[in-house]
Amino acid sequence: MKSPSIRHIRSKDAAWQKLEVLKTNRNKRYHYGEFLVEGVRNLNEARRNGWEFSSLIYPANVPLSDWAKDLLRTTRTAENIELPPAFMAELSEKDETSEIMAVVKMRPDDAARIRPRGRFAPLVALFDRPSNKGNLGTILRTLDALGADGLILTGHGVDLYDPEVVGATMGSFFATPAVRVPRHDDLAAYFDGLRAEYGDLNVIGTTSHAADVKGPLWESDLTRPTVFMIGCETDGLSEGLRPFCTEMVTIPMADTSTASSFNVACAATVMFYEAVRQRAGQPRGPR
Repeated sequence: MKSPSIRHIRSKDAAWQKLEVLKTNRNKRYHYGEFLVEGVRNLNEARRNGWEFSSLIYPANVPLSDWAKDLLRTTRTAENIELPPAFMAELSEKDETSEIMAVVKMRPDDAARIRPRGRFAPLVALFDRPSNKGNLGTILRTLDALGADGLILTGHGVDLYDPEVVGATMGSFFATPAVRVPRHDDLAAYFDGLRAEYGDLNVIGTTSHAADVKGPLWESDLTRPTVFMIGCETDGLSEGLRPFCTEMVTIPMADTSTASSFNVACAATVMFYEAVRQRAGQPRGPR
């Protein structure tokens, strides 16, 4: 493998400003088609899942761990970047500055990337207009943990490639396909493609409005090809997406509960766990 060139940044020049905007500016991230990544688990998972690295970033005149040295030696990049330690601290999202970071190339927003990963029918999440970075990252981590096939993002919400979102996934970002599908026509085409391939598709929305509900979540047959539609934290599922739903269900809460709903990331975990439980051959319905 050819050794990459090394850029030594010593002032807040154009090269430094590019790193800054990759951290803070979503429009610039998409202009460059790149995003910042830090954290041992995230970097390891990005490599393990074949993501393309543009650069590795490390501090000048600071001893590196064997892991970081190996990463620099074995990761294919076009150019690596050496920063003053103070610049590394400014760029890092962590309380204790990361010893190495990376600029990684985005993957295309193509729903065809979301394919069944196991022996079961497709199991996909759609998250509409996410407004909280931690919730988006947690949902991606949940999908990875429970073996779901991927995540579709609709509407204008927090940026999928924001460093806080990537960090919250604890590496799952790089293992679970996530794509933005801004146009409803493209979403309909993806759903039609699943129906053509599998002959069936259950598109399930959740709501707390009793009049709209078919029944509790566990009464739905989640062994079928399934897409769960997850609404925005504040406003729920947009009216434009409701016609896609074949069922609206609820997650029942205790009679003594004073809470009106679950946190959206908690609700997603409940939904996907129920699907996994059913697909493992467990009977539907509460014990």
